[in-house]
Amino acid sequence: MTRKPKSPPSRSHEAATVESFHKDPLFAAEYLNAVLADGDQEEVLLALRRLSKAFGGVAKLAKEAELNATTLYRTLSPKGNPELKSLTALLRALGMQLAVRPLSQKRAA
Repeated sequence: MTRKPKSPPSRSHEAATVESFHKDPLFAAEYLNAVLADGDQEEVLLALRRLSKAFGGVAKLAKEAELNATTLYRTLSPKGNPELKSLTALLRALGMQLAVRPLSQKRAA
């Protein structure tokens, strides 16, 4: 009897995306920058949830950021509203920082 070779286990697009962020923090930062540039608050929170999964989970990041884990879970929920202090602490725990850059060259007045 011939055995059929096992096919590799399939995984969701979400799982593959999270794994790619874990493997390539620069890609993760570029992704977050793109979402910040184009997205609304809900999209930004979704991106932060994905990055949280990639970098150890909310509980681990809350500890590193010195934030309450329950509060961080709520903050990253679809209806969350992070304060700047929480956002910068979370980004620091992800190994990132908030930055500002001009949209285009300064226009003449």
